[in-house]
Amino acid sequence: MRTTIIGLGLIGGSIAIDLRKAGVASMLCGVDANQANANEALRLNLVDRIGHLEGMLVDTDVVILAIPVNVLTRLLPRVLDLISDKTIVIDAGSTKGSICKAVQSHSRRNQFVAAHPIAGTENSGPSAAFSGLFEGKTNIICEGNKSSEQAMNKAMQVFDALGMNTIFMEADEHDKHVAYVSHLSHVSAFLLGHTVLDIEKDEKNIAMLAGSGFASTVRLAKSSPDMWAPIFEQNMEYLSQALQEYIIHLQRFQYHLLKRDSVQLHKTMTEANNIRRILEGIETKSTTVKPKNTITA
Repeated sequence: MRTTIIGLGLIGGSIAIDLRKAGVASMLCGVDANQANANEALRLNLVDRIGHLEGMLVDTDVVILAIPVNVLTRLLPRVLDLISDKTIVIDAGSTKGSICKAVQSHSRRNQFVAAHPIAGTENSGPSAAFSGLFEGKTNIICEGNKSSEQAMNKAMQVFDALGMNTIFMEADEHDKHVAYVSHLSHVSAFLLGHTVLDIEKDEKNIAMLAGSGFASTVRLAKSSPDMWAPIFEQNMEYLSQALQEYIIHLQRFQYHLLKRDSVQLHKTMTEANNIRRILEGIETKSTTVKPKNTITA
């Protein structure tokens, strides 16, 4: 299966590595707006060839777009214009509503699969790519009923090769859930890092006093603003709602703190501890159960 990957950073590069490893891609072609990234991806053997968009779409079976969502909404219609009737297109964007709307009336909409493989690290660029990034992780496909059977079959070949568990959602439902579970955590990390840097002017104090708890909490603050700013903008409505609810919880905690109400503080933290049970269950399942693709309503 000849595959063209547009965007050769962490996500696109890691997809390329595992498609090659699984023997799914007979030829891997790459496109990246950053020529240095494109050259590095070629040097690292993530792809077999690099080139311009039009040239890399000729005779390709699958196109995967792993680029910032603001660029994706602009480029996706053009990609659908350029491909043949036999080519299918998959995106890996972290928002789905705007992306799906961008091609809702396109004549080749049925050749497109709107997907969100949920995986990543705080690192970016081709050198950050590695095998196994997606193993056991969740992949969400939105508006699956608008994709042809051929497109869906090829897309599932890709996600099976990555070792992902695929579920199906509507685009609006997806954007609401990721606002709380993913996007809010990134905002929290960015602003915690910003707050510490703004108040603690002596960097030596940060380095000396920051323990593993601080490091793990702000890890996401090392993520690429070029990727996350467009995500926040495109999911503004749901993210704003999530932030408002988060602020209410922070204000309530501050109120109990000012009142020296240790009972309520302890209760809040005890209730929050329930997240441990949920996350440990997910970790156990991902390490002991071989991924199977499932469909949910």
